[in-house]
Amino acid sequence: MASEPVSVVFKLYCLTVMTLVAAAYTVALRYTRTVSSDLYFSTTAVCVTEIIKLLLSLGMLLRESGDWGRCRSVLVSNILRSPVELLKLSVPSVVYAVQNNMAFVALSNLDAALYQVTYQLKIPCTALCMVLMLSRSLSRLQWFSVFMLCGGVTLVQWTPPQATKVQVEQNPFLGFVAIAIAVLCSGFAGVYFEKVLKSSDTSLWVRNIQMYLSGIVVTLIGVFVTDGAQVLEKGFFYGYTPWVCLVVLLASAGGLYTSVVVKYTDNIMKGFSAAAAIVLSTVASVVLFGLQISVSRVYLVSRPVLWSSARPALSGLDCDESSLQRNG
Repeated sequence: MASEPVSVVFKLYCLTVMTLVAAAYTVALRYTRTVSSDLYFSTTAVCVTEIIKLLLSLGMLLRESGDWGRCRSVLVSNILRSPVELLKLSVPSVVYAVQNNMAFVALSNLDAALYQVTYQLKIPCTALCMVLMLSRSLSRLQWFSVFMLCGGVTLVQWTPPQATKVQVEQNPFLGFVAIAIAVLCSGFAGVYFEKVLKSSDTSLWVRNIQMYLSGIVVTLIGVFVTDGAQVLEKGFFYGYTPWVCLVVLLASAGGLYTSVVVKYTDNIMKGFSAAAAIVLSTVASVVLFGLQISVSRVYLVSRPVLWSSARPALSGLDCDESSLQRNG
């Protein structure tokens, strides 16, 4: 995307939308996986999300190109004539597909606040991937911040289970295993995609299209490998409700909006966005699921706000604005 000046109002708008989307997605997904006995297939939801993100990216590329002729030329050059690039972007597609499916498993077995806080382990995981994959070094203060976060997340697993309004049987251990896998996937895929972005001047929307094309293939395979028999028997959209459709739309918009937020704001604002989303998710969990707030939960939910103040020391963990502006 071309570099262009933006106002403070626009930056605040991006930050607000990012926060609301992240909080709403977590709570809505948790709601759809715990209040109904006729559960939809999470694999189909992930697949539909990839399709919608592809369509949205195509729309943004068309807007960026100016007309359909130029857009088609860019697509032919970067998609049809660049099989190697498609193969390169298939790696994060596979990893993100696993991550998205693990999110469904985790939120089917853990409350939204617990998921949000524990999922912050993706930050130290990303830090480790940055060191290993991009040969970057972290200072003592940066590693201290990382381990402080790890300590806080460890405490959350010692919180005794509370009675809630959830109507389905849950397996907390399975939920934590799913989060662990999602965290590893998030760290690796994020750093890998950043490395690809920084290695060329290709438009961010083109890179997204390359990744989502591979993602659709991967998720379709996942649908029929994991739930193939049931999908053929009950239908691809079995169990879909307006709430499920909302989850898919939020996931799609959130996936693309993250790129916009990273481009037009900095990592400090993004850190506060994540912290605010955790607080909103916790409040919503109290109202919707009867979550009881203990002293340890208040401490853990407030930790990301403290963590966000230390995020400047980890500013290298995310794609910064200048790096994204170099990609078209």
